[in-house]
Amino acid sequence: MIPYFSAKFGPFITNTTMRNIIGQPKSAFQIREIMDAGKVLLVNLSKGRIGDVNAQLLGLIFVNKVNMAALSRADIQRKQRRRFYLYVDEFQNFVTDAFATILSEARKYELGLIMAHQYIGQLVGKTEEYGQASTKLRDAVFGNVGTISSFKIGAEDAEYMAKEYAPELSEQDVIGIPNFNCYTKLSINNVPSRPFSMATIYDESNRNEELAGLIKEYSRMKFGRKKVFVDQEIEDRIGMVR
Repeated sequence: MIPYFSAKFGPFITNTTMRNIIGQPKSAFQIREIMDAGKVLLVNLSKGRIGDVNAQLLGLIFVNKVNMAALSRADIQRKQRRRFYLYVDEFQNFVTDAFATILSEARKYELGLIMAHQYIGQLVGKTEEYGQASTKLRDAVFGNVGTISSFKIGAEDAEYMAKEYAPELSEQDVIGIPNFNCYTKLSINNVPSRPFSMATIYDESNRNEELAGLIKEYSRMKFGRKKVFVDQEIEDRIGMVR
């Protein structure tokens, strides 16, 4: 049986970056404390560095840890719950059946979700993974979100989105929007607004690479540990001999 389990965990422990993340006995930070203090947590799930499977696993872990941290706010009054936002790019890669619960329960725990993906087809065809109708994820998203924005999309998605924007916008309107522009529909006091167009701003002039480097270094000093110490600790724990 040991070779069987070893083979299953192989992708996670053969990658040293992944092993050093999940192989430590405790976390250097607490998601709940980050939420309550209004801190910023950036998670880089680069598939090029850790692989597809590892990126998906870490994404699933973080999304669920944020969900659990939000639900734990039941121990304080709603007016004391500081608003916290979770931004998830390519979010379809990091969701499970429980994601519908996050969508429906998040508001009362002051957790805002901003989810981005490229096309609606990414939210369907998951029958084998979810054991339910293939539109379960799509229906959960569109049934619970308050604000919807779409940039330039294809004909298939335009057919679906035009129904969301009806009767003000047609499929041709949705398809023909210029680059860096989007159509948006808000929910104001639980009442859907009329869709409107919006021009986004693409401007990198305020980027400060020096400041970003200082922030990264401060984060490493406060929350990080030297790789050599982590490697040695893991090797000692599993009885590896150099």
